[in-house]
Amino acid sequence: MSLVPLENYQSEQHQDVWENLKKFTDARIAIGRAGCSIPTHELLKFQLAHAEAQDAVHQALDIEHLVASFNTLGLDSLTVHSQAENKQEYLKRPDLGRLLSPASQHGLEVFKSSNPQNYDVCIVIGDGLSARAIEENAVPFIQHLIPQLQAEHWSIAPMVIATGSRVALGDPVAECLHATMLVMLIGERPGLSSPDSMGIYYTWKAASGTLDAKRNCISNVRPAGLSILVAVQRLMSLMRGSKKLGYSGVDLKDEHEMVSLDTEHAPKRLFSFEADQP
Repeated sequence: MSLVPLENYQSEQHQDVWENLKKFTDARIAIGRAGCSIPTHELLKFQLAHAEAQDAVHQALDIEHLVASFNTLGLDSLTVHSQAENKQEYLKRPDLGRLLSPASQHGLEVFKSSNPQNYDVCIVIGDGLSARAIEENAVPFIQHLIPQLQAEHWSIAPMVIATGSRVALGDPVAECLHATMLVMLIGERPGLSSPDSMGIYYTWKAASGTLDAKRNCISNVRPAGLSILVAVQRLMSLMRGSKKLGYSGVDLKDEHEMVSLDTEHAPKRLFSFEADQP
């Protein structure tokens, strides 16, 4: 009687059926165990992700790099700062991150006095809770957005780089520059799998004290999330709709249709609202 190698009779019970699911998500599923704990390599991956998230929060925004990048694109830029004097105060006092510092307010007023024209669009780039997200995503996003804005014949204010910023910091900037449409790019709160996520907040006729309900948000813009090209499409759809209707926020429906290369099928709508149907 000949012996058959055991590997020829591998049981399916020894195969990790969850392993195939891990390629569809960055979530920590099926991490396994070693005794009563998790495997060492999974623990090290978790600690690395946690460290990257912390670094994203505390990292200072590279303003010089952004200014140089905008100059390369032929775009002027201004720099402002919130009333949060440092990162510690910024994290403890969110309210200060929504207010322009007196020096920044004065600088915008001086600029406006020498440039009295009104603008259709104001783009503010804020570090938020992830400077890394802005450094990696903001310039490519703006590079794709500007031609779309120019195609609409909308006047564009200089790029405004904001540090120590919360979402509402863009409101007094747009108000001071007399810009009708505000696009706020900001680093989102880092997750354990997304330290590079950028958020986009759009507001029609932003002014100091604008409620969050008046904004539209496009979230998770990053290579492993929502692509820059799709984000630009969604933002332009919102801006065109807002321009037509005269408002933004919860009353402005996101009816963006993705551009498809498949001509045999109708464009795919990201979100479908049936509320208007009887």
